[in-house]
Amino acid sequence: MPVALTKAHQKLDAAVDAAYAHRKFTGDSDRIAFLFELYQHITSPLEPIKATRRKRIKT
Repeated sequence: MPVALTKAHQKLDAAVDAAYAHRKFTGDSDRIAFLFELYQHITSPLEPIKATRRKRIKT
């Protein structure tokens, strides 16, 4: 991985660690799992409502 990209990843990891200081991450996979769980929790109320079939009105 290019050095600039490695540094960017390290900065991002540090920002996530600072934002969620109440939680100690054991590594990258633990951090990613936490973020995906959080994303799923936040977006779950946004799931689309299933469409119901409308009855046709005869004219």
